[in-house]
Amino acid sequence: MTQQQFPGRIFFLSDDPEKIGVQLAGRDLELDVAMPLRDNVSTDEMTPQTVCLLFDERIGAGLLLAYRTGDRLPIVRNAIKAGGFSVIVAGKRYGKGSSREHSPLAHVAAGIRLIVAESFERIFRQNCDNLGLFTSSDFGLIGRIRAGEAISVEELVGGREALAADLLRSGGLLAYGKRRGMSASAVPRQAAPPAAEAGGPQTLVEKILARHALDPARPLASGEGGFVRADWRFSIDYYTGMIAHILHSNFARPVNMHDRDRILLFEDHLTYAHRSPIHIQQGLLPGVKDLSRAHQEFAEEYGLRNHGYLPGGEGSEGICHAMMAEQYALPGLVVVGTDSHTTHSGALGCLAFGVGSTDMAFSMVYGAIRLTVPQTLRIELNGRLPAGVTAKDLVLHLLALPDIKAGGGVGKVFEFAGPAIAHLSTDERATLTNMTAELGGFAGIVAPDAETLRFLRERRGIEFRLEPWMRSDEDARYSAAIAVDCAALSPMVARPGDPGNGLTLAGLAPRAKVDIAYGGSCTAGKREDFDQYHAVLAWAADQGLRAAPGVKLYLQFGTMAVRDYCVARGYLEAFERVGAEMLLPSCGACAGGGPGSSTRADEVTVSAINRNFPGRSGPGEVWLASPPTVAASAIAGELVSFGELRARHRA
Repeated sequence: MTQQQFPGRIFFLSDDPEKIGVQLAGRDLELDVAMPLRDNVSTDEMTPQTVCLLFDERIGAGLLLAYRTGDRLPIVRNAIKAGGFSVIVAGKRYGKGSSREHSPLAHVAAGIRLIVAESFERIFRQNCDNLGLFTSSDFGLIGRIRAGEAISVEELVGGREALAADLLRSGGLLAYGKRRGMSASAVPRQAAPPAAEAGGPQTLVEKILARHALDPARPLASGEGGFVRADWRFSIDYYTGMIAHILHSNFARPVNMHDRDRILLFEDHLTYAHRSPIHIQQGLLPGVKDLSRAHQEFAEEYGLRNHGYLPGGEGSEGICHAMMAEQYALPGLVVVGTDSHTTHSGALGCLAFGVGSTDMAFSMVYGAIRLTVPQTLRIELNGRLPAGVTAKDLVLHLLALPDIKAGGGVGKVFEFAGPAIAHLSTDERATLTNMTAELGGFAGIVAPDAETLRFLRERRGIEFRLEPWMRSDEDARYSAAIAVDCAALSPMVARPGDPGNGLTLAGLAPRAKVDIAYGGSCTAGKREDFDQYHAVLAWAADQGLRAAPGVKLYLQFGTMAVRDYCVARGYLEAFERVGAEMLLPSCGACAGGGPGSSTRADEVTVSAINRNFPGRSGPGEVWLASPPTVAASAIAGELVSFGELRARHRA
């Protein structure tokens, strides 16, 4: 039986910065002394955007560079690697956030061979598996490792589903594929509807997976690991260079890609880096150019469609998730991308989820994607959202629920259903499915209906025909259900630090003063989001109001189609009258890569983006809010809803 030795030190991610400093200075701690451990350590803290410009062994120096305890950043560059650690120990939901494989790769490059945590986020743990990095929730291993005991691989993979265990025994995903002799020819372009569907009631996701199983006669069961056919696969600029490196290191060049006309590339994250203070001040622009060059060369070498920079080099054609909904995703498909917010397209009734670089490299060769079949959590939306309350307020409400904050949605599909869904546009539904990533979910999905058909017809010129199977059966089994009385909701915000720090705006006192108001991103750069910005700002302009003194207001289009829509509707005049700076499509400030990011720790931002993890959008504090609240707060100079702003000016 293969044994694993962990000869290095054990590093406890304590919530006490002094205990972090003691360990980095060379003193080992016991678990009881190191407590409490930090929960919710995000991938933004493990590998901030500046570290993600690297994708080789150099990345290890940046591990946990943005790890925050209180108001301190106690881990400096190369501290983990220089400390000689081989094991990291943390609390709940380790790896929360992005699908970036840079995070587990940084662990490996820094010498970490095992992560012990109370629980892990789904994408992060899958990426660890793919690299052969062991993860465990068995805290009993700590004392044994410290005593010098070798741990058997079988014990390290104990309790994992069969495929994950086999990957780790093999040394990672690509080694597994080679050992098994997998072939792209085994992946059919279209699988026949399986006979198994008649075996009992199913959720929509179960039906989609059954239709995409490599062996239609044997659909995967809940909790089982396996591979399914992917209809669309896409990569973004941060990851394409890493994918190319993985492919060319493991396969003969040129790589024989499966169904390459269904592979897409997007340059959307760094197209405003030339206006990002952190990229300029830290001399990171050469690294940005290197990433872009690697991305474009990969597209050219393999003849892949690349949605890239606009002429002139500022902005892009659009953010990948918004463009997938605008041009590619359809009900019933499987869509995978190298970004956790790939879940966005679930608003159209497809199964869309984020994956890491190794998963994507594997899928480019074999046409299949690895997953562990998730359970489905039903979100029953009753009533109707009041005027002035948006899907963003609804999702911030969900994020603040104790069960969700404790990880009750981790790894699950969020199926948004109930009477209120009929009153939500596809753009608003996309806000819900997009932020399933923050809820910890595997994916979000809304069953396609008349609204879906309207969207496809009016936005894309497609006359789509819904099929009877494209819905969950009445008696389908769910892991649980959460009922929400939408009529009782009011505008929400989330305090800085985590999207789960939600509270009703009406109950917030005192109101935070803001320096920056940012409206944009995949979550809030859609057509209907701009309808909401315009409703507030056109009213403000008619009142003779502008953005409050000292407040910078940025509005960034999600795609060029959104910009064209705003031009056609005459929105730009009102935006200009209130002093908004309009930005061409890019992830921009959401990814800390452009105007709208803070530049000082004392700056406060109100933002319509999806995440406010420490350091994600600059060194300052970020409050999350809906598009109308962001616009209203820019005018007021402090956090207010549109209703409150109007009431103030009536008084």
